[in-house]
Amino acid sequence: MANIQKKRDFSSTMRSSNSQFLPSDHAPERPVKVGFVLLEHFSLMAFTAAVDTLVTANLVRTAPLFEHITLGVDSRKALSDLGIEIATNATLEHFAIEHRGSIDILIVCGGFRCELNQNSKLTETLKAADKLGLTLGGIWNGSIAIAHAGLLNDQPCAAHPDNHAFIREQFPLVQLADTALVMADKRASCAGPVSALQMMLTLVDQYYGEDTTRAIREILSCDQVAESGGKMKLQAGDNPTHPENLRSFMQLMNNNIEEPLTLEELAAHVGISRRQMERLFQTHLETSPSRYYLELRITHARRLLLQTNESITNVALASGFVSTSHFSNCYKDYFGVSPTAARAKK
Repeated sequence: MANIQKKRDFSSTMRSSNSQFLPSDHAPERPVKVGFVLLEHFSLMAFTAAVDTLVTANLVRTAPLFEHITLGVDSRKALSDLGIEIATNATLEHFAIEHRGSIDILIVCGGFRCELNQNSKLTETLKAADKLGLTLGGIWNGSIAIAHAGLLNDQPCAAHPDNHAFIREQFPLVQLADTALVMADKRASCAGPVSALQMMLTLVDQYYGEDTTRAIREILSCDQVAESGGKMKLQAGDNPTHPENLRSFMQLMNNNIEEPLTLEELAAHVGISRRQMERLFQTHLETSPSRYYLELRITHARRLLLQTNESITNVALASGFVSTSHFSNCYKDYFGVSPTAARAKK
């Protein structure tokens, strides 16, 4: 009887780095559809942060997770705060006729110079969306439109600090938060571009879970500057809260891909026993040092394979594999296809 080789699963630390290239266990019945209402002078930076989250979600999974459309209030174009005009997919009128039944989330995108007075068309659209059970969101001061529709009474809400006085005066029943982001039942609001990204990540997590969110964050937040020292965290899985010894091991492995160190050599470099090293990895990464090292190398190989024209033999050697056959077997174990097939699909 032929041996059936069991597919390997990446440990949680490395899974997000490779999620786009792994066979999908299940695809959603249909993508979650998000509508963005662009107010005149909306914040382009906040809007693109929100949309980029959804686009990246589709990139880190083999099946599309989200669709999005843009909506103009009165016309099929909206002027951003940077003076760049955006052509929208539809107007609120067309939304009511063509798109309302297919939208799951409706988000109003505001900005520093957006009009704060009530717009009757937008109020009617938001009330209709609420009756259909849609999640309603506001970016910058977009939540003011939701408040005008009476849909934030006795509910928490986040907004740009410049609009706090207006909200307190005009909407005494709204529970204005002193935080940049508020997530509540069927409601989401944020104060600006950075919190817009976080708001969308939270919504993604609600629909598709932590693994997808982690994969998106790894791509979009790779250049986030740490408060201490201004250093950038570029290595996948690096976490400033991890013990220093563990981070040293991870860095040593990352710096020695082509000629891997033995576990004994790693332990000697850091100055602790192999047993202590194994305990660190199991406690904080829920994996063993050898498995983490292998997954780091196979991830490095996947990048070289798909991003360069190097031969498969050279990719294997550059990733610390002693033979092409061993590399091919490991690659297929993790990704479900051979290196040759993966490159052909590229």
